[in-house]
Amino acid sequence: MSMPSPATAYDGSTGDAPARARPGILRAPFTVRTWTDTIHLVLNLPIGIIGFTYAVLFITLGVGLTPLFLLGLPLLALTLMGSRAFGRMERARASALLDEHVRAPAPLRRRPGPIGWIRSGLTDRTGWRASLYLFLQLPWGVFTFAVTTVLWAASLSAITYPLTQPLYRRADMPGAMLWGDGPHEPGADRYLAGPGPVSLTVAAGVVLFFATPWLVRGMANVDRVMVRGLLGPAFLSEQVRDLTVSRGAAVDTAASDLRRIERDLHDGAQARLVALAMDLGMAKENLSTSQDTETARMVASAHDEVKLALQELRDLARGIHPAVLTDRGLDAALSSIAARCTVPVRVEVDLPDRPPAPIESVAYFCASELLTNVSKHARASHAWVTVGHQDGRMYLIVADDGAGGASTGKGSGLAGLIERVRGVDGTLTVDSPDGGPTRVTVWLPL
Repeated sequence: MSMPSPATAYDGSTGDAPARARPGILRAPFTVRTWTDTIHLVLNLPIGIIGFTYAVLFITLGVGLTPLFLLGLPLLALTLMGSRAFGRMERARASALLDEHVRAPAPLRRRPGPIGWIRSGLTDRTGWRASLYLFLQLPWGVFTFAVTTVLWAASLSAITYPLTQPLYRRADMPGAMLWGDGPHEPGADRYLAGPGPVSLTVAAGVVLFFATPWLVRGMANVDRVMVRGLLGPAFLSEQVRDLTVSRGAAVDTAASDLRRIERDLHDGAQARLVALAMDLGMAKENLSTSQDTETARMVASAHDEVKLALQELRDLARGIHPAVLTDRGLDAALSSIAARCTVPVRVEVDLPDRPPAPIESVAYFCASELLTNVSKHARASHAWVTVGHQDGRMYLIVADDGAGGASTGKGSGLAGLIERVRGVDGTLTVDSPDGGPTRVTVWLPL
């Protein structure tokens, strides 16, 4: 899992696009960006008409049908989901024409059942924000279409006026009529003719031609803000997503460090202690037939201490990260814990794939601590460990038929397990009435 890039913006943009260079004034009308921005602004009107009609028609219809046996609620939920689809298309249009790459918001979390499906749609903030975007797109589209087409048409018409002026002469007019009733009607008419007015018109057209790209760019920036603000992830959800990625990276790093430390202990200090224990054992055998009883006693004592230190080191390495978990997976590791428990334990594991290493480690240590509690405090005759999966999550259930009364209060071992589980965005619940039985359920993400 990688850390988020410092360039990641909380406004929903990915931060991956290169910085947009500002072209010079003389180059601005001839850049690709100017014309892609222009195409985007012109398309705002037809797309705004379609989106506005969709949102107003179906939301109004849904609200109107709601008093009639709540028939409008499914329609409203479906409309908001459709607004999400409109938002997806608009993000693609902004990416293609505006070079604005906006992250997709979090996917809709559908609750089970028809009622859950309707509730999911009606409470979808992303769908409501997309509907607001569709409402705003029509008036904004009318404005951008009108302003953009008028600016380009006016500038190009003014620049090419000396070429089009002869067309007016064919209609018995010296040039474009500024005001009046026409050449065949009485009254004073005013025409755009003569070297001075024509030169001023061309000059004004040139100025407008080179100013229009900057006006187009300003309107396109408003579009970028609308897409980021209404069609991208919400500010808080973006922060949560980045913090989740950062936390996941920290958890992965910690798990990797623990596995490395366990391997170093297993392959280094533990191997040397085993060799030392074997040497002392051989020395003990050789001295057992000699007359130096004091030396034999000291060697025997050292041999016992080395064996004790070796056992403690093995326990320490197992507590840091058990090798069986890394080598053979959760099923074998839980069976190993169950074999050391003082009461009979039945283990059942049903997982389609091996969980991520941090999740697997948390499940193992939860089961280890809970079975230790069963051995020490439960006064149980049997215990059960069940691991399975449901709705993209993994569950671990540790149950016993003991005396019950387990508490998650401050200072208890279960409180520490709750903090460990929360570290990977999981939950732990305890059902342990006085007199038993006890059932602890851990839910972990996959």
